[in-house]
Amino acid sequence: MPGFGPVLTAEFLGATGGDPSVFQTPGRFAGVAGLAPAPKDSGRITGNHHRPRRYDRRLLRVFYLSSLSALKSCPASRTYYDRKRLEGKAHIQAMLSLARRRLNVLWAMLRDGTVYTPIAAAQTSVGPGKSVRGRRAGHVRGTSMPPRLPQ
Repeated sequence: MPGFGPVLTAEFLGATGGDPSVFQTPGRFAGVAGLAPAPKDSGRITGNHHRPRRYDRRLLRVFYLSSLSALKSCPASRTYYDRKRLEGKAHIQAMLSLARRRLNVLWAMLRDGTVYTPIAAAQTSVGPGKSVRGRRAGHVRGTSMPPRLPQ
C-alpha cells in the first residue's frame, strides 16, 4: 500500500501483533488507533466529537505518517484529501479523515488477503470545475483576486 514503507510497516506489526482481526471490526480498530471520533455530548448539545481518551499513539502515528507519504505517491489519496479540503476541512482534519480511510482499506486487504491495486486517475476525479489541488478553478496562489467565472 502506498505510504507504508519498511519502518511504518514494522511499527504497525509491532502495535497490532500482526493480527488486526483481534479488534473484530474496523470501527474498533479505528477506536484503538484514535481515528474514530467519540461523542462528547452534554444536555442539548449534540454532534460534539473528540478523540477518545485511551488510544494507541503508535498506531495513530503510523496511519498519519503513511497518509502524509501517500499524498505524494498515490493519486487516489491525493484526490480524497483534496475533496475533504474542498468540503471546508482543515489540513489536520483532512489528514485524519484520509488516515481513517486508509485504515479501512488496510483492514479489508488483510481480511480478504488481497494486495493493493490502485484505481485509475480517471476514476479519482473530484468533479467538474474543481482543480485537483483543492483550489477553485482560476485561483492563482499568492494573489487575492477572485476566481474567474466559467463562460
